[in-house]
Amino acid sequence: MATRSLFCFVFSNVIPQLVLVRVLMISLCLLAYYNRSQNYQTRMATYEPKNILITGAAGFIASHVTNCLVRNYPHYKIVVLDKLDYCSSLKNLNPSRASPNLKFVKGDIASADLVNHLLVTESIDTIMHFVAQTHVDNSFGNSFEFTKNNIYGTHVLLEACKVTGQIRRFIHVSTDEVYGETDEDAVVGNHEASQLLPTNLYSATKAGAEMLVMAYGRSYGLPVITTRGNNVYGPNQFPEKLIPKFILLAMRGLPLPIHGDGSNVRSYLYCEDVAEAFEVVLHKGEVGHVYNIGTVKERRVIDVAKDICRLFGLDTEKVIMFVENRPFNDQRYFLDDQKLKRLGWAERTPWEEGLKKTIEWYTTNPDYWGDVTGALLPHPRMLMIPGVERHNWTEDIKSLTSSPAEASTTAPATSAKRTTAAPQKPLYKFLIYGRTGWIGGLLGKICDKQGIPYEYGKGRLEERSQLLEDIRNVKPTQVFNAAGVTGRPNVDWCETHKQDTIRTNVVGILNLADVCRE
Repeated sequence: MATRSLFCFVFSNVIPQLVLVRVLMISLCLLAYYNRSQNYQTRMATYEPKNILITGAAGFIASHVTNCLVRNYPHYKIVVLDKLDYCSSLKNLNPSRASPNLKFVKGDIASADLVNHLLVTESIDTIMHFVAQTHVDNSFGNSFEFTKNNIYGTHVLLEACKVTGQIRRFIHVSTDEVYGETDEDAVVGNHEASQLLPTNLYSATKAGAEMLVMAYGRSYGLPVITTRGNNVYGPNQFPEKLIPKFILLAMRGLPLPIHGDGSNVRSYLYCEDVAEAFEVVLHKGEVGHVYNIGTVKERRVIDVAKDICRLFGLDTEKVIMFVENRPFNDQRYFLDDQKLKRLGWAERTPWEEGLKKTIEWYTTNPDYWGDVTGALLPHPRMLMIPGVERHNWTEDIKSLTSSPAEASTTAPATSAKRTTAAPQKPLYKFLIYGRTGWIGGLLGKICDKQGIPYEYGKGRLEERSQLLEDIRNVKPTQVFNAAGVTGRPNVDWCETHKQDTIRTNVVGILNLADVCRE
């Protein structure tokens, strides 16, 4: 009887309660899953812009993106801003220039007045920011231009977005180079949360711009998205870049100069595939996220040269020429591209097909960029960048017509001769900036005591031409910079005079450092 009573109690009281608890738990789980699903769908909902500002749209990648959006979305108003620098051209926008939804504005993103005016008058709700100095070789020349364009220009744009308060998407275009060099034996590429370790001045400025973008996203709630992409190739690209440079040299019967031994590995995406990637990021990208635009297919620089030689029917042994490497040349960049693929993007153009299309375009349009002889040099100068004297490259380009064997034997001899001629222990001569300051004055007194020849600089740090004149006149072996804005009478002054402080303490010092390097 006792057993039967216990059974009846359990069956009538305990079991229904356990069932009820289980039903409640399952219901709560389903509700939580539904809420997460709804939140995810909300975040991943397709974004529809109305008025887009594309910076640098007359450049290579941005022009393909612009043409793609104008063609596919005639109901979007697209305003393009470009100052038409040496590597951009209105011809890149020819497919779209007759479209009623495209408006071109010539101007510089460093102009805060212009940027603010455009955002307000054009009711811009979306920005795709492509403007940048991008050629690594040039960053070893006048690096200050990279800071001015890539960091300061981005900062002006971000500040305008903060002030107007109307931007719903800010897409910042960065590069795979911000990750730095990938290990040669790595089987998994850099993912979007990988550490940024830039190694050259170009990638350092791009990483700096990214930090500003992230800060405005977190501090002011600006809806930012960042992309980091592999190398892009295709029609319209200015021939300072590897693939168009090799194509034009092959067309002219000139040697193909390879930095170092050509073992450096890069990944290449065809421009139309990249335009489609930006189309996906624009509509499906999640605010606050970073997206790699990449491919796992890699090629050594020497293999790229050989493929171009093969398509032109050239003998690689006679055409390929090895030249001095860059000051630093990353061995490999490798990206994890899965995150963007989950949004629905994938590259569609095989390497062979893309390369043939590109060669066909350049052979059909050989004079598209005019006289680009200077860009075809093994180490091109920034011929069209302000502040850099134009170089007489006639002799340099003639040297390209010599055989690879002659080039490889003569270059080291010239270098050795220069090394031997240099004095072993140069006499010191100091150039000091900051004469009226306490530290600058002390430096002069120390030099007087120790009998070290010195002169005080006459130029202002922010005036590059004046600094160049100082260097040429004094011919120093060392430069001391003790100049700077520290406050009048104290540091509080700097807070209310930010432009003066930055102009001297940041821009001025970069100017001086770059002039000394040059």
